[in-house]
Amino acid sequence: MTGEHSSKQYDTDLETIRSKVLLMGGLVESHFHDAMACFRSGNIVQAAAVIKSDEEVNRLEVALDDMCSHLIVKRQPAANDLRTVMATGKVITDLERIGDESTKIARIAHEAHARHKNIAMFSGYETVRVLASSVAEMLHQSLDAFARQDGDKALKLIAYDEIIDNDFRSIMRNLITFMMEDPSTISSSLDALWVAKAIERIGDHAKNIAEHTIYIVEGKDIRHSDYVATKQGTIASNS
Repeated sequence: MTGEHSSKQYDTDLETIRSKVLLMGGLVESHFHDAMACFRSGNIVQAAAVIKSDEEVNRLEVALDDMCSHLIVKRQPAANDLRTVMATGKVITDLERIGDESTKIARIAHEAHARHKNIAMFSGYETVRVLASSVAEMLHQSLDAFARQDGDKALKLIAYDEIIDNDFRSIMRNLITFMMEDPSTISSSLDALWVAKAIERIGDHAKNIAEHTIYIVEGKDIRHSDYVATKQGTIASNS
């Protein structure tokens, strides 16, 4: 009975952590959306709010790290349970870093508005709009895969990151061309380039969340491996 009670309490504690992680995920999704809205409109009040709200994300990271540590000490999970707690801790770290990247975008928007006070919309926004939309969806789906422990969805998201990287490189080439052909665009093009890089980094963290999900589901650490290509090849050969 004691063992059964301990197991139920562990499940309860872990579910509490998972719920708070998903709450944190929703928060960073909102911050990313708001940061891009700032870059589009130059709303310095909204930009300041996004920058300020990063403190809440940081507090959540600290609190959740503490909860994970206490869970390990108190419940002493083994095997699959320990793997889940460790992977969840890494998801928390990636979410905090996504919050940092959103804060960078808001700061760029704030500084750009200070330099171009009479411009209502920054030309660089349209350059990164499609990339931002793709990464926002990738982040949302990676959190959904984590919540549902859906390894198949996570696998597709990891493969999709290559498309994000290619789109970023294309944006970078175009912005360099703009700056070379018209030096007057250098300032706004650099703003767009730094924003594009922040967006691409958010995509990387979304991919990391998908990798952590596969680690939870399959017990395989697929970082720095050709797991996706191998898995896709296996599926193709069996179909």
